[in-house]
Amino acid sequence: MPIQGNLRDFSTTQLLNLINLSGRTGILRVFEGMPTGERDSNGNEKLQAGKERAQVLFRAGKLVYASVVGQMNDLIAVLNKGGKLTENQAKVLRERAKGTGDKALAMRLIGANYVTRNDIVACVQQYVLDIVYGVMVWNREPFRFDENVNVDAADRILVPIDIQNVIIEGTRRLKQMDEIAKHIDNLDLCLRFPANPKEKYEGVNLSVEEWRVVQYVNPKNTIRQIAKAHNMSESEIRRIVYGLEQAGLVEIVRPATTTRKDTAAGTTGGRPPRPNTQPQKQVVNRLIDKLRSMG
Repeated sequence: MPIQGNLRDFSTTQLLNLINLSGRTGILRVFEGMPTGERDSNGNEKLQAGKERAQVLFRAGKLVYASVVGQMNDLIAVLNKGGKLTENQAKVLRERAKGTGDKALAMRLIGANYVTRNDIVACVQQYVLDIVYGVMVWNREPFRFDENVNVDAADRILVPIDIQNVIIEGTRRLKQMDEIAKHIDNLDLCLRFPANPKEKYEGVNLSVEEWRVVQYVNPKNTIRQIAKAHNMSESEIRRIVYGLEQAGLVEIVRPATTTRKDTAAGTTGGRPPRPNTQPQKQVVNRLIDKLRSMG
């Protein structure tokens, strides 16, 4: 019998604890909440399951895989996001390996010395964790856990992860994300470089994902567009932008006429983001050239 309900009443942390302690195997599906127009006994709006948003897979109480609907989840995307494949390498591989499953592709990449087995395991693990930490932020979506499902049926690379550590780190991130979400409450705002970029960027070591975000800093690109271009979740892009802003490396453009409210799609939400090619200070141009050479 499936376990189903709403994350408002039964949180992701509680679900993870239940699955871990009972050693269950199955798939947790989280759905978009669709209003029914009715209220429950507590006065909360009743929501029915709409489109599927995410899947989290478990085997014997351990987390083994996760994916987000609408986000590229194949091995090429995972390795690209983990910094083991450049944008150009990912593009070429996606064309050449069309129709090849993740497990077969992993063997080919290891054999061709593109990556090592440890690289693949580390990237898949981090990719899964990032998704689960993002799901832990959700607090009103309908869910359904189906037990005794063959989680090995699809061609996925599964990496067992201890749930207790996920809960501890996820709880810490939840507290941090509350503050970040209050500060960056509108993903349809844009970013720009500070007035003195040379002083700010000199000697700074950024992660692969931070470099990718910086590459698209442009008053014409919204934060949402940048996230979509790099296959990032809302929680990931918020965390990265917050860190860059706190370090003084980027500034959030907040027009006086813009209300700080996160909308589903901004006026520029349909246009693809563009790398920053505007003539700014010389140091910014050098920075962009360096970023492009990394791709």
